[in-house]
Amino acid sequence: MRRREFITLLGGAAAWPLAARAQQQDGRVRRIGWLTTGSQIPSIAQNRLNAFKRRLAELGWIEGRNVSFEERWANSDALRLRAQAVELAALRPDLIFLAGSAPLAAMRRATGSIPIIFASVIDPVGQGFVSSLAEPGGNISGFAESEFGIATKNLELLKKIAPGLKRVAYVHDPLQVATAGVFAEAEAVVDSLGMGILKIVVRSPADVERSINLLAQQPDSGMFVQTGGIVGSQAELIGSLAARHRLPAVYSLRFFVAKGGLASYAVDDLDLCRRAASYVDRILKGEKPADLPVQLPVKYETVLNLKTARAMGLTLSPEVLALADELIE
Repeated sequence: MRRREFITLLGGAAAWPLAARAQQQDGRVRRIGWLTTGSQIPSIAQNRLNAFKRRLAELGWIEGRNVSFEERWANSDALRLRAQAVELAALRPDLIFLAGSAPLAAMRRATGSIPIIFASVIDPVGQGFVSSLAEPGGNISGFAESEFGIATKNLELLKKIAPGLKRVAYVHDPLQVATAGVFAEAEAVVDSLGMGILKIVVRSPADVERSINLLAQQPDSGMFVQTGGIVGSQAELIGSLAARHRLPAVYSLRFFVAKGGLASYAVDDLDLCRRAASYVDRILKGEKPADLPVQLPVKYETVLNLKTARAMGLTLSPEVLALADELIE
């Protein structure tokens, strides 16, 4: 049950006048490219694309009527992702929409002219995707996920849930561009929380099971899971292992908590994808990415899975419960 919405920054695309939303009447079907590291099975990537398509339809762009999609799914294969980016650029769609740093990096190498709108990218200026938030320049703009400070919030939440923790494992896919920055933020704060930190590197499902089983042998341990890349395809496995070993874990996306994870403090990434549809609408009507400032999140949410907490034998304090925007029963 959703209880409140935390607004951190006013911004984003305002509601446009109804006339401006009307679909163009030139009869031409616009083509939108989609590139992701994910797969077409129920996944983070699929949820993001669906949210984007629903909002785009509300703005008058109906798939199969006046817009079509060229979708490319890399299934956590870095070589395939780069090849698909080149393939997609060669098709010359009207615009490319994507979510996450890895597909954006691949697409940026493949084209400097096709308009690209992104969602859920951490620190797009620091990663070199845009010149500045206010004036992105070039062919890229979109909706950034957050700054690295979200790691601090998750670790603080983890310590409140399990005050006795002495170490936290940072679970991540090393191929994801933003993971080094997130780890640096986490490393800077763990001492003040009375914890040590170590890394769990995930390159395959086998890495997940082996590493978490080893971690479980060390008492008073927990996990902070950075959910990009191949980690994103292992939500149910990570959640089940954490529950089996009674390892408290926090996640950088709500998706993992919905799949059985314990808790997350995160940007509402689906909201970013919905907002990205407004920029796509404007570009298809003639505007340029260089003239559209990069927007920051307006919705953050703390989500707790009470069923998982009970299964792990955890009693969540009134202080922790009061932090929640959503409780999954």
